[in-house]
Amino acid sequence: MKPRICLLLLIAYLGAPLAFARTKTDVLVMRNGDRITCEIKGLDADTLFISVDYILSTLSVNWEKVDHIESKQLFIVKTQNGLVYSGSISTPPTTADRPIRIEVLEPAANPVELEKTQIIRMDETSSKFWQRFNGSIGSGATYNKGNASTQYNLNSEVNYPRERWSVGANFSSVLSSNTGASTSTRNELSVSAQRLLRWNNWYYTGIADFLQSSTQGIQLQSSIGGGIGRYLANNTHAQISLVGGLAWQRINYQTSIIPAATQDVASGLIGGEVNLFYFNKTRLSLNTYLMPAVSEPGRVHYSLQTSYYVKMWSNLTWNISFYGNWDNQPPPGFSGSDYGTSTGLSWTFGNH
Repeated sequence: MKPRICLLLLIAYLGAPLAFARTKTDVLVMRNGDRITCEIKGLDADTLFISVDYILSTLSVNWEKVDHIESKQLFIVKTQNGLVYSGSISTPPTTADRPIRIEVLEPAANPVELEKTQIIRMDETSSKFWQRFNGSIGSGATYNKGNASTQYNLNSEVNYPRERWSVGANFSSVLSSNTGASTSTRNELSVSAQRLLRWNNWYYTGIADFLQSSTQGIQLQSSIGGGIGRYLANNTHAQISLVGGLAWQRINYQTSIIPAATQDVASGLIGGEVNLFYFNKTRLSLNTYLMPAVSEPGRVHYSLQTSYYVKMWSNLTWNISFYGNWDNQPPPGFSGSDYGTSTGLSWTFGNH
């Protein structure tokens, strides 16, 4: 339980400074004429997040129904073609037949005008390190009287976005027990970093993944890799990317079960990520990696993590997830697969 406690304390520490929001002096004008003085916290897909002094929770606004915005705060603005800008934002005057445009006032640079429909993400940024983090933390539990089975799960993620690069970490933990069977545990920590290349929608990435699975008899599976990726779709409703590269794995098995030597495997790396959105109500995410072994031809590792989120209230969401890890050539006596589902509630923190 110690790693879980440490993670909870870390996230609480990261989230605490974010509670002190800046002055709400931004202006938001809707197409129907409504005018709101608020704090623009960010844009994710087709949802603009704002905070108003007299309303406790963060509000979600349909980006397509926004007509005009003004803010002196600095934002990181990302477009469909992969370009990134940083500066304060405003809406310059336009004629009725011209599309609405957003002007980004970059420091020490000429203003940049972008069509509103081309902007897919805005992250409020700050000179303070701790105020740049976004993330979520969630948990769930189930119980069945018939065989006295119980399952607990914990999941969390933290992201640190900047103008042309970002770093993120995900942690998940599942514990299952029932009468007549030994308790099974699964813990996984994934860390990734991305940096945009000068070509539109191309980036290079590095990943590190650490897995413990009692079902597969894995004491620790360490995977480190990197490669080049490209966004195939990058708009307000979908973000789809593919990555290819190389990876290295070291697998330590639980020798108390069956004697097995530590294995070092060099592999190719083929990965994919899919995120589908619908106005902050539902979100579907999928992450998958296929690692065909180069040092052991014919051996393949495959991992999958997919989650479906439904917004409940404010920053609270309900989610159901499916996870899996497969190895088609495990050592004799060890299982080649570990998969399952989990469900629970999660709470987001940060600019959104």
